[in-house]
Amino acid sequence: MRRRLRLLIGADPVLAEIVSADGVHLPERLATEAAALRHAHPGWIISAAMHSETAVASGLDALVLSPVYPSRSLSAGAPLGLTKAARIARAAPAPVIALGGVTRAHIHELVRAGFAGAAGIDLFL
Repeated sequence: MRRRLRLLIGADPVLAEIVSADGVHLPERLATEAAALRHAHPGWIISAAMHSETAVASGLDALVLSPVYPSRSLSAGAPLGLTKAARIARAAPAPVIALGGVTRAHIHELVRAGFAGAAGIDLFL
């Protein structure tokens, strides 16, 4: 069976180049580097973390918004809640993937709310 998997390296464009990754995923604090990375690597997939309405940069293929729901992750902040997260996702300039407390039970409501996808740990357990 052939899988169409893509490898994104977190926050390290140099490593992404070395291992011939398909792109990078940037933390919110580095999202402003997306335009320069896009110019240097037009074929890369570039995504960034997003935790509020104000954390948007140009040159991104996708945003990962978190935490949408209460999460067991030690690094997760207060959940945005579905209503606020959906409003942010609809206004974003790129497809938004929901993260943070996402389970299989949430998938249909996330799709209805306008999310392009979902990510998580409990989602796959």
